[in-house]
Amino acid sequence: MVRRYIGVFLFLLVLCTILPKVSFAATSPSYATCDMCGYCPPSPPPTNWKNCVECLYPNITPDPSTKDTLKIDPKTNLPPAIAKGRQYTIIGCIKTDLGSFSNEGAAQSLVSVLLSLIFEIVGGVAFLYLLYGSFLITTSQTDEQRLSKGKNIVHSAIIGLVFSLLSVFIIKILAANILKIPGFG
Repeated sequence: MVRRYIGVFLFLLVLCTILPKVSFAATSPSYATCDMCGYCPPSPPPTNWKNCVECLYPNITPDPSTKDTLKIDPKTNLPPAIAKGRQYTIIGCIKTDLGSFSNEGAAQSLVSVLLSLIFEIVGGVAFLYLLYGSFLITTSQTDEQRLSKGKNIVHSAIIGLVFSLLSVFIIKILAANILKIPGFG
């Protein structure tokens, strides 16, 4: 009876000294709860998940069944990191050189993203006003007041578009030549 207890004790002692050295991490990968794009299994990925993955994780194929955005690296014990200088927003992917504010050109990359967004909006609004003004002109027939209103709208749309383009030109001249902000030259 005592031999049996000693045998069980020795077996448990050997088992306790060997088991902590055995690694089970290689057999089954571990996963994060959610990725940076809002995919939290078992829930289905959001509708914009594919675009978000292409923006934040450029080296990962956007396929939710592989769960590549959730796999934890066994060496670092961290999920995949997002690409530096990228942010996925409601207006789409914003790519800048903002890995750090000390990088040269970081301010310029952010300003160029904002300026391109502003120009897309200004261009769209100017185009709509041009269409509206030309519609008023073509449908004015003999109404002089409606004809002059259409001409004023077309002139105002063109002047607004030229003004916005000149403002960017002035900003670039001020930033590059006068203030000598790095990244604008």
